[in-house]
Amino acid sequence: MAGTRKKTTDDPLTPVTLAVGQEELLLERAVREVVAAARAADADTDVRELAAADLQPGTLAELTSPSLFAERKVVAVHDSQDLSAESVKDVKAYLGAPAEEITLVLLHAGGAKGKGLLDAARKAGAREVACAKLTKPADRLAFVRGEFRGLGRSATPEAAQALVEAVGSDLRELSSACGQLVADIEGTIDEAVVGRYYTGRAEASGFTVADRAVEGRAAEALETLRWAMSTGVAPVLITSALAQGVRGIGKLASAPRGMRPGDLARELGMPPWKIDRVRQQMRGWSADGVSSALRAVAAADEAVKGGGDDPEYALEQAVIAVAKAARSR
Repeated sequence: MAGTRKKTTDDPLTPVTLAVGQEELLLERAVREVVAAARAADADTDVRELAAADLQPGTLAELTSPSLFAERKVVAVHDSQDLSAESVKDVKAYLGAPAEEITLVLLHAGGAKGKGLLDAARKAGAREVACAKLTKPADRLAFVRGEFRGLGRSATPEAAQALVEAVGSDLRELSSACGQLVADIEGTIDEAVVGRYYTGRAEASGFTVADRAVEGRAAEALETLRWAMSTGVAPVLITSALAQGVRGIGKLASAPRGMRPGDLARELGMPPWKIDRVRQQMRGWSADGVSSALRAVAAADEAVKGGGDDPEYALEQAVIAVAKAARSR
C-alpha cells in the first residue's frame, strides 16, 4: 500500500488492524486492503463501517457474535479516539479474545485523545498501518513512486518530482494524476509527459474547476478553467473531474434517507469527508439537472478526445452547463 507502513504482521486478515493517522486517503486504503483480503477469502464477507458515535455499548458484541452461517466479517470503526468510555471498555475486552472469521479495523487519529485504546490495541498485537499526513516533500515523492509501482508502471525520478511540484500536497489529486497518466500514456512516464499534463499552480486543477462548477459558481469556474488550460492542465483531466463531481451529486441525491454515516459511505463508495462536501454542493440540484450536466460533460469529453475542433470552447460550454444545472431546483 503506497504511503503506509505496516507493523507486527503483513497479513490483512490479522484479527485486529490499527490504522493510525489523519490522512483520509491512507485510512480509506487501510480499510479497503482488509476488505479486499477478506473478500478474496470469502466473497460473501459482510462489511460494516461505523462512526465512533454508532458504536454504542453492546454494539461490538452484537456485530462480532457468532453467525449461524459462520460468515466472514469486517468491522471498521472510524475515529475510534472519539469512542465513549463504555465503548472503549467493550473494545478492550474484545481485543483480549477476538472472534474467529472477523477482522476489526480501528481507525485512530493517533494523538493523545483515546491513547488508552491505542496502547491496548498495540499491546494486543494488532497489525498497525501508519496513515499520518505526508508533510515532507520527500514523503510525497515516495508516495507518487509507490503509486506508479502499484499501477505496474515506471516513471523517471524527474517525472515524479515534477508531478509533486505541479499537483501539490493533496494525496487524492496526486493519486488521480498518477492514474490518469498511466491510462493515457504508454511506456515510461518522463518529465516531458508530466509537463504537458500538469504545469502551473496546484489550485488550478480539474478538481477545483469541478468544485466551482457543481456549486453553481460559473464565473469562478471559468476563471479557474482558463488558468488551468493556460498552465497546461490536460483537458481530459478536467472532464474527468467534472464527471466525478456530477456523479457524486447524483449518487448522494438518490441514496436512501436516514442511513447512518458509516453505512452511507459504504453504500456510495465515498469517504465520509466527501459525502459532507457533496451534501453542501447538491443544494441547488435537481434530478433533471444531473442528467443534463452529465450529457454536457460527456459531449465535452468526446470533443477533447478528438471529436471536436476546439477543446477549450467545449470545456467552457460544459462548465457553464454544469453551473447552470447546479441551480436547476
